[in-house]
Amino acid sequence: MSPSPDPRGPWYWCFNHQRPEPEGEQCAGEDRLGPYPTREEAVNWRAKADARNERWKQQDREWEGEDEDGNT
Repeated sequence: MSPSPDPRGPWYWCFNHQRPEPEGEQCAGEDRLGPYPTREEAVNWRAKADARNERWKQQDREWEGEDEDGNT
């Protein structure tokens, strides 16, 4: 079940300020990630990005015919 949207959101993670910022108060696009539906998801952006990146690496290995150790 996905979290309910936050009434102040959507939210963005600001790299300049190292904090979540609600829409309308967020920094420029090149300085943020998002949007996220809740403040909590914006705070936890790194876990989501790390999981996504690992999933993409695994898909690349499978596409290239490699096992988890990089052997073909």
